[in-house]
Amino acid sequence: MSKNQNSGESGIGAFFAATVIISALIVSVLIYIFVMGNPNHFEGGWKTDNNPTGNTFFEHPGHPAKGDVLGIVYKGGFIVPILLSIVIIIIAFSIERFLTITKAKGNGKLNVFIRNLQNMIARDQIEAAVKECDKQKGSLANVMKAGLEKYRSLQTDASMDKDQKIIAMQKELEEATSLELPMLSKNLVIISTCASIATLVGLIGTVLGMIKAFSALALAGAADTAGLANGISEALINTALGITGSTIAIIMYNYFTTQIDNLTYKIDESGFSLVQTFSTTAHSK
Repeated sequence: MSKNQNSGESGIGAFFAATVIISALIVSVLIYIFVMGNPNHFEGGWKTDNNPTGNTFFEHPGHPAKGDVLGIVYKGGFIVPILLSIVIIIIAFSIERFLTITKAKGNGKLNVFIRNLQNMIARDQIEAAVKECDKQKGSLANVMKAGLEKYRSLQTDASMDKDQKIIAMQKELEEATSLELPMLSKNLVIISTCASIATLVGLIGTVLGMIKAFSALALAGAADTAGLANGISEALINTALGITGSTIAIIMYNYFTTQIDNLTYKIDESGFSLVQTFSTTAHSK
């Protein structure tokens, strides 16, 4: 992967990220209004003072139907679509990262590819090793192909001594690796940010719900039991959604960072092996 390709993909990646975030927010609002807020999820539909048997959108709903989860979640208030959008963002970028990292691993098993490559390099079959990289594809194959092409050119280069050739080989591998790593870790910061934001947004919903609950208790005379129940429900629903989103984000972030670390380790290991082999076969000028 060249620097120009990497720059172009960064621009596309930023556009993709912005599109996913905006789309997730829009979809979440629509789900909240038209799916969770469907009158069928509430006892007697939606009601107003002037129309006690009303059954239209954008009016105050009654109590959620018994056992209706969507109706219960809807009572969490306007924080719910925000939390729902965060969950959608986490899922969307988790799928994107999974596909990207799977592609970065290449077509075959990495351990088999590394073993075949080491055998070819040990037998000085550089051309065959390059073809094996073309067949495997992926980040490891791209780095090793760059190293092998440098290996091949340095074998016939009489202008440098052995130490200079080894340094040139190491530099080539480092540059190739630096072009691949950003692609692997891209968008992980969004998932990690969602892990923190989900909890904080859920906490905001919790606080707002508790404010409503205590306001119902503070009424003169008999406490507003319905308002109290609604406030507590809103607080607990937002807490549950926030914790759920944060948990999913943390699990996915740790999973992907582990996968990237394993792939990075294999890249470093293969590059070190190539340099060691070259150091034993290279000749001084």
